[in-house]
Amino acid sequence: MDVLLDHTNKNTGFSIMSEKLSFKSSAEILKFIRDNEIADIDFWITSPRGKPQHVALHASMVDKDVFENGFFFDGSSIAGWKAINESDMLIKPDITRVFIDSFSAQRTICVMSDVYEPTTGQPYVRDPRSIAAFATDYMKKTGIADTAFFGPEAEFFVFDDVRINVDMNHVGYRVDSEEGPYNSGAEFPGGNMGHRPKVKGGYFPVAPIDSLSDLRSEMLSVLDEMGVTVEKHHHEVAPSQCELGIKFGTLKECADNMQIYKYVVQNVAASYGKTATFMPKPIYGDNGSGMHCHQSLWKDGKNLFAGDLYAGLSETCLYYIGGIIKHARALNAFTNPTTNSYKRLVPGFEAPVLLAYSSRNRSASCRIPYALGSSGKRVEVRFPDPAANPYLAFSAMLMAGLDGIQKKIHPGEAMDKNLYDLSEKELSKVPTVCGSLREAIESLRADHDFLCAGDVFSKDMIASYIDLKMEEIEAYETMPHPIEFHMYYSD
Repeated sequence: MDVLLDHTNKNTGFSIMSEKLSFKSSAEILKFIRDNEIADIDFWITSPRGKPQHVALHASMVDKDVFENGFFFDGSSIAGWKAINESDMLIKPDITRVFIDSFSAQRTICVMSDVYEPTTGQPYVRDPRSIAAFATDYMKKTGIADTAFFGPEAEFFVFDDVRINVDMNHVGYRVDSEEGPYNSGAEFPGGNMGHRPKVKGGYFPVAPIDSLSDLRSEMLSVLDEMGVTVEKHHHEVAPSQCELGIKFGTLKECADNMQIYKYVVQNVAASYGKTATFMPKPIYGDNGSGMHCHQSLWKDGKNLFAGDLYAGLSETCLYYIGGIIKHARALNAFTNPTTNSYKRLVPGFEAPVLLAYSSRNRSASCRIPYALGSSGKRVEVRFPDPAANPYLAFSAMLMAGLDGIQKKIHPGEAMDKNLYDLSEKELSKVPTVCGSLREAIESLRADHDFLCAGDVFSKDMIASYIDLKMEEIEAYETMPHPIEFHMYYSD
């Protein structure tokens, strides 16, 4: 067990000398459970859509067999997994990744877990966390690298009130935030103080214009308590929009951290009487939420992306970027997996839709951030958004990058000018990301062999994922939209 700092659960007063829990044996974690009077052990898995699912066992029901051999659950209850006639599946705990649940009334530890096929004893090919492990193993087997680091920057919105109607005769939504510029003339019981960000004016003034600083600070503190190494927090460009900074990590570790990140953000917001969303585009006419993903490959402690070519990059890094750009439209199915994602990825706005790379240029979909020293050399892929399942999105990007390295796919010349100022003729020569989820799914259907290398993504998994997303697409495309009534009702 890694023992770092004192941890206090705000709800239970539960205090242990630990920030990050990692156990080497079932005996060790069972001793920890007894010594700290843990009431519940919560086993986390992740659905194909990216939402954490959990099963909590009372401490009296947990023994050596549970931690070493796992326990059964109904896989047919998870959309995109098993049919009801083959529903039995196995949850196998990963005792190297355990954290305290700061929101439970009882003393609870959460254990990241993988899903296995009971008939074969092998990891389930549709389990996102298992796919992350497959991708890492494949990378090592290629001999290209032994470590892939990812550093996501996930943005989110915080609202005070959200109302959603989806009925046969009534479709609409209403969101409200005291920080919203639409409330400049509103009457509040305690008075309207008038301090709030303007449209695209949230980056990043101090309080009282930034009314969410204490909330973000609490989120950061809880993340730290739950074993995620934190760095910073700040207001984002849009009113009511925020970002927390967490430290980069290896692929699966970082994907685990993103699941905890989302859990903490939404639950701290709820404890403040607010609601947080990772929906990419909840507000019309203002910035959407992205999840820029910094990434690099290492081998024997050396950063393979550092070199003496453009912006201090290596040929390996350029080929990695080439793979990302070549497969970007298929990647969109995982990095931008909702119909709402494409309300953010709209040409002509400040969105990273153009598939080009550049040093320090935030208008490029692949940016090379400035770094002091070779260890900081990396590529920042800017089109993903926080609705993505992190295990699948990170794995898919790694596979695209590896394909680029193996096939020596050069990304062409860098584009250092502001891509938003290009002429129509120049723009016509620059490829773009998909314009809709349907386009992304069709791109994945046509281009997925790079994902199947080394059996990382199986054909079965990709087919089931496409079916799952087509359900969302068809629901979206067949539902009349309020703007259609506004535009067409009286025609």
